[in-house]
Amino acid sequence: MRNVSVNSVLITPLKKIEVIGGDIMHGLKKTDNGFKDFGEIYFSIIKRDSIKAWKRHLQMTLNLVVPVGYVQFAFIDNNGNIREELVGQDRYVRLTIPPLIWFGFKGLYKYDSIVMNVADMVHNDSEVERRELKSFNFLWRKLR
Repeated sequence: MRNVSVNSVLITPLKKIEVIGGDIMHGLKKTDNGFKDFGEIYFSIIKRDSIKAWKRHLQMTLNLVVPVGYVQFAFIDNNGNIREELVGQDRYVRLTIPPLIWFGFKGLYKYDSIVMNVADMVHNDSEVERRELKSFNFLWRKLR
């Protein structure tokens, strides 16, 4: 298995266009750095103070955007290096996660948050590995 670093997680600032009645929020264009291919789009709801962790994809590249709420992401590579990113309405960016990076996320918003994933392939259970929450020693943030 190739060695991938948490430093390979790409952060792309996204454009918000203020419009009367509700903003327009860009997500991903096929010309963007980090776009590999299109497989599917799905949305994960993360409840306040809930944690969804840990998993890693063996082949899939993920493009994660949080258009609603605020989410703490944690990434861990095979060398045990840890990286944390806080993403949401206040910091509107796209995270591109290559294969072989362990990740999890926690809802930090007072209501439910939404995480959108634009994946480069259709979900396939055989290319995903999962571990229990206690598998990694990571300090999740407290709610604000």
